[in-house]
Amino acid sequence: MKRPWFVISVLTIAALALILRLPALSHRPMHGDEAVHTVKCNTLWTTGEYRYDAQDYHGPTLYYATLPAIWLSDAKDYRDASETTFRVVPVLFGVGIVLLLLLLGDAVGRPAAVVSGLLIAVSPAMVYYSRYYIQEMLLAFFTLAALATGWRYVCCRRRVWALACGACLGLMHTTKETSLISFGAMLPALFGAMVWKRRASPESSRHHAAGNVLTLVGAALIAVVVSFTCYSVLFTNFENLHEVLRALPAYWRRGAEVSIHHHPWFYYLHTLLFAHLAPGPMWTEGLIVVLALIGAVVIVKSRQPAGTSGKFPPFLMLYTVFLVFFYSAIPYKTPWCVVQMLSPMILLGGVGAVAVFRGLRWAPARVAAVSLLAAGGIHLAQQAYAASFKFSADSRNPYAYAHPVNDVKNLAGWLDKVAEVHPDGRAMLIKIIHPDPWPLPWYLRAYARVGYWEEMPRDVAAPVIICGLQQQPTLETRLQGDYRVDHYGLRPGSMLAVYVQRALYERFARQQSTTSETDGAGHE
Repeated sequence: MKRPWFVISVLTIAALALILRLPALSHRPMHGDEAVHTVKCNTLWTTGEYRYDAQDYHGPTLYYATLPAIWLSDAKDYRDASETTFRVVPVLFGVGIVLLLLLLGDAVGRPAAVVSGLLIAVSPAMVYYSRYYIQEMLLAFFTLAALATGWRYVCCRRRVWALACGACLGLMHTTKETSLISFGAMLPALFGAMVWKRRASPESSRHHAAGNVLTLVGAALIAVVVSFTCYSVLFTNFENLHEVLRALPAYWRRGAEVSIHHHPWFYYLHTLLFAHLAPGPMWTEGLIVVLALIGAVVIVKSRQPAGTSGKFPPFLMLYTVFLVFFYSAIPYKTPWCVVQMLSPMILLGGVGAVAVFRGLRWAPARVAAVSLLAAGGIHLAQQAYAASFKFSADSRNPYAYAHPVNDVKNLAGWLDKVAEVHPDGRAMLIKIIHPDPWPLPWYLRAYARVGYWEEMPRDVAAPVIICGLQQQPTLETRLQGDYRVDHYGLRPGSMLAVYVQRALYERFARQQSTTSETDGAGHE
């Protein structure tokens, strides 16, 4: 039976997590990956279709989870949808991770679960990626949900918990292919924990073995059914299942091939321990890593830290170690994947924090320890605020990876004003010549005639032409007519050349001048 103080504490922390994650979700420009996912979600929304691509995309769970948010919003179609419509989904799953601690209170100890909840609420990485429309926070949620429901089954042997665990495993798989890394860490961790904490009564184990096997088979069947149902879009597209089978070798090749996303083995640990992208601020979640190390040492030495179950902590420690090892060993790395190893690390950190407190017998020492932990938590919250708001799209932020600059939003606003003076309005023809134009399709979603080319088309004529600086010299030789060119940023180190027919630009300039004079007269 849950203690009221524990439930109230977790609910309060969840509210704090929501407060830190929810404001100004449209503040940061759309990342290219986010924009791609909004297009995929729009296809599911408007046509009911979803096509899985093992090479470049992920499972459909994020899109399914977004549909209720769209239905509850004021959006009538894709053009009406805002960043908030989509980003609120990972926000809710990020908060849901805190609520899952209600199921793990007796596994790691309720005080440790409360500390873990606080760390989840203020962790810069957890906050930042909870505001990102990608699969990472959903995968973290379903993974922790699988661990929590699996633990509940271990505690009470009720089959409903095992079946719920199977459903969560299936949802992990339909969220993102990297769930296979989590599965790969769970299996040896489970085996190691069973060896570590061998049951005292082998006879009892044999007595329940048959029932356990049947239940586990049922859970595995549920996982397969959930994955099959989601990928096939309720049994309407069986071609997706063939693509799912191709996913493993495709991602294996991607992990091994040399690319711009290849980083050294210590990339994730370096990001957590100390990151300083000059001339920006210093970033660290070292408090969490240190507490997790303490928690691991305590588990190894005492086998059952005070207030915890004797079964779950060894599994948690081994799972975290295997997860960190696997993610570090894979050359292909993107910073948002750190969320997957950070979630169990935070649970270990909660165990470590409580162990330190209980190990100090002198009252002033306990006060000092709590004060240091509170100061560290405040520092994490300050970094979370800076990462999510002040440096949300800044290359000095280690969590903002190849992120579009704010100039993209300026370009979109400027084109809206140009369209106002064009006879066709937002049916004005726009041609974009760029090998990677994302997130421009998101910002130009209200325009009816936008064409995209990776290479220079034969006919380049259009009222507005946008290209990269590499394509600009070739475009200059193809232009017919008089154009004015301006430049806008796309991503750090990537600029766009924006060509507007001079007659159209002059109409725009006169309109702006008239508007300014009218506004000025109104203020006299």
